[in-house]
Amino acid sequence: MNILVPLDGSESSKKALLQACDIAKNYQSNLILIYIVDKPLSLNLLDRKEYLKILRKFGEKVLLNGKQTANLEGIDATVIMKEGNVANEIVKIAKNKKCNLIIVGSKGLGKTARFFLGSISNKLANNSPCSILIVK
Repeated sequence: MNILVPLDGSESSKKALLQACDIAKNYQSNLILIYIVDKPLSLNLLDRKEYLKILRKFGEKVLLNGKQTANLEGIDATVIMKEGNVANEIVKIAKNKKCNLIIVGSKGLGKTARFFLGSISNKLANNSPCSILIVK
């Protein structure tokens, strides 16, 4: 079984990761951690490049922390960073990696900082190729 866990650095996504580790241990599953850099359209080119650079660096830190957490729980997780529309990229990765479950946090860092409940979870619920577990 493959379990996909989108991370964004929020407490909610950390709870989702811990839940995913527990399920992965109990079902001898593969854990895939992802961070999606959401590309903004409204920034000018120079601001956009700098903003994306900051988001990539933050994403690397989030994925490293997530992998360390999984390792402490006895799970060897795969990490992936992608750029694009958050919901679309999650769905693409879930399909490509043949995931059986996506585990997400119920609230992210907010619209400006990024991610979750609202349009993202709604899009996932409607477009996901597999089951979704939303952790509160």
